[in-house]
Order: sequence, then C-alpha cells, then structure tokens
Amino acid sequence: MTQTTGRDAGAARLGAAGVAVTAATMLTNALAYLVPVFGARRLTAGDLGALATVLALGAIAAVPGFGLQIAVAAHRARWGASGTARLGLRTAAVSAVVTLAAAPVLGVALRLPVALTLLLAASTFATVLAGRWLGELQGDQRFLRLAGAMSVLAAGRYGGLVVGLVLDRGPVGALLFGTITGFLVLPLLARLARPATGAAPATGAAPGTGAALGAAASGPAGDASLTGQHVLTACGASLAMLVISYADLILARQLLPPDGSGGYAVGAVLTKGALWAPQVVTVLVLPRLARGDRRARALALAVILACGAALVTAAAVAGDLAFRLAGGADYLHLAGEAPLFAATGALYAVVFMLVNDRVAAGGRWPAAPLWVATAGLAAAALLVAPRTVAGVLTTALVTAGVTAAVMAWLAFRPGRR
Repeated sequence: MTQTTGRDAGAARLGAAGVAVTAATMLTNALAYLVPVFGARRLTAGDLGALATVLALGAIAAVPGFGLQIAVAAHRARWGASGTARLGLRTAAVSAVVTLAAAPVLGVALRLPVALTLLLAASTFATVLAGRWLGELQGDQRFLRLAGAMSVLAAGRYGGLVVGLVLDRGPVGALLFGTITGFLVLPLLARLARPATGAAPATGAAPGTGAALGAAASGPAGDASLTGQHVLTACGASLAMLVISYADLILARQLLPPDGSGGYAVGAVLTKGALWAPQVVTVLVLPRLARGDRRARALALAVILACGAALVTAAAVAGDLAFRLAGGADYLHLAGEAPLFAATGALYAVVFMLVNDRVAAGGRWPAAPLWVATAGLAAAALLVAPRTVAGVLTTALVTAGVTAAVMAWLAFRPGRR
C-alpha cells in the first residue's frame, strides 16, 4: 500500500510538473505571438519587416542557449551539481561576438539599421546565458521552478518588445526595451535555480532525485566534467532540429508558385502543432534519459506516438476546420492534406525525442542523421518530387518517416548502452 501510494504521489507530482511546463510554453508562444500582432498595428510595413527579420535572426542566434540548456541538464542529471557559471558566460559571449561580427553583413544584405543588429547581439547574450539556469533546473528535475523560469524568461524576451510597440517607440525602441528586460530577468532566473541548502527534491521532481544525486548513485561511467565540447554537440543537435523542421517550408517557398507556397505555409501550422505539442514529454524525461533509464525512454516514446496518432486522427476528421482556423476559407481546398501535414510533425516529434536521448547519453554525432536527412529532403524535392504542394509534402513525410526509423534503430539496436 505504501509503495502504491508513493507511486501515485510521484505520478501526481510529475503530472503537475507537466501541466506547469505546458502552461509556461503556451505563455511563451502567446507573448511571441503578440509581437507581430502589435507590430502590424504600430509599425509601417518596412519597419515591421525589419523587426520580424531581426527576431527571426534572434531565434537562430539563440540556438546555443538551447544547446547549453540540454548539455547542462544532461550533465547535472548524470553527475550532480557542478560549476556551470564560466561555461555559461563563455557560451553566451561567443554567441554574442559571432552575432556582432555578422552585424555589418546582415545590415547590408537584409537592409537592417545598424542599431537593430547591435541590439540583436546584446539580446543574444542574455538569451543564451539564460540556458544555464534552465538547464540546472531541468537536470535537477525541479520542473515547477523550471516552468516559472520559462515564464520569467518569456516575459523578459517579449514583454519589453510589446511595451515598446505599445508606446510607439519604433522597431529600434521596441528591441531596446526587449533587450533591457531580457537582462533584468537574469538575476531572477539565477535565484530560481539556486538550490535550498539541505532541502529535499523540489516539488515536481521525481522521487529519489535531486541536485545532490551524484555519479556514484546514478550516472553511467564516463567523463564527469562538463566541457565546451558537450555544449557544442548539443548546439549542433539543436540547430539540426531547427533546420530540418523548417526545410520543407523553405523548399516550398522556393519551388512552388505564390499561391502554392502560401497554402503550404498554412498547412505547416498543423505540422508545427503536431511537432511541438508533445515536447513537454522530452523536457520531463531528459534527466532520466541522461541516466540511461530505458523504461522512461520507452514510456516517453509511447506517449509521443499516442499524441501524434490523436492529432493525425483529429486532422483527418476535421481537416476543413483545421485549415479554416489556420488560414481561412481560401485554403480549404488543401483540407484533404491535413493528416499528412500532421503526420509529418508527429514523426519529427519522435525524431526530436530520440535525438535528445542520444545527446543526453553522450552519443557521438547525435545530429548526423538529421543533417543527412535534410540533404536528402532537399535533393529529392529539387530533383525528383513534383513541384506541387502534395509533391513537397509527400517528400517531407517520407523523409520524416525514414529519419524516425533510423533514429529508433540507433536508440534500440542490440548492444547499445
């Protein structure tokens, strides 16, 4: 009875953590959505285009922050608490310097004001540095605090931008506000990540885990030091996931006529929805993956597959409604393709979880299959597939399926540690 009660309590804590992280993710997406909404009403078309371009570049420049978070979380789960301050600062500084060095080229090529590119470098430093504290919280399985930190970071990244737009400060003023608030929330993140001396694992952590969990108790054999190479590997995986998830959309823009690429962009909303809906599972399971918990990996994969199957079924049943909500009545002729768009995203959700599993386990070249798949997708779309929405979509779906199969073989092949 006591064991059953403990399991129930653990499941309840994990469920509460999942709800909290999901809510924080929704808040982040909502605040990000408010920026173009207010921008469209407060800026000229030229200024809106400049701000949107800088924000897109900022999303790319922030990839090292995701890599830093994954690397810190996996290392902390395997080996326990260790110093991450210097590595976090170095990763943020390198990211900002690279962005700053690219500023003149970006300014000329994309017709961006110098002030925007300089502010982009500054905001990149703050965003990437935040990955350190998010990783510490994730690795310690303090998921409720992680959700709070995610919400604070979202408020810092996007809240200042929204305020600047509401006050009619223009793109430069809005990004200045966003950069300032991005730096202001960093001390709050550090405070949230600070462990309580002698405290039990925080609410939302799985039973028997916590910051004090060391290598002797849980971690596989290996190098216990967190290095820049670990962060670089995680960054490469994060970048590969970003690239492959947008590759079909970019190819559709290149290969299809304007009405076709526009329709594909609407369908891609369903792809992204099916891709990101179950990502909270990966966030919660990553620390267990780092300790080689095969049962947790199998359970996470089952949940993601079930979520994907439900979303594909919903898209098949309500394709008209999905396209009406995503793009309006002008795109209803593509409603029959809704299940294929959703299936592509669902398969990539599986791929992303398995890539994180390889990163957490310290696998070599975890992103290699994704880069190969991206090259194969581009070659097939350019040379073989019909230049129609169905042609590009089918190519993307086959690529996602093959990549998921390869990643599953790598994860479950006999003899893998």
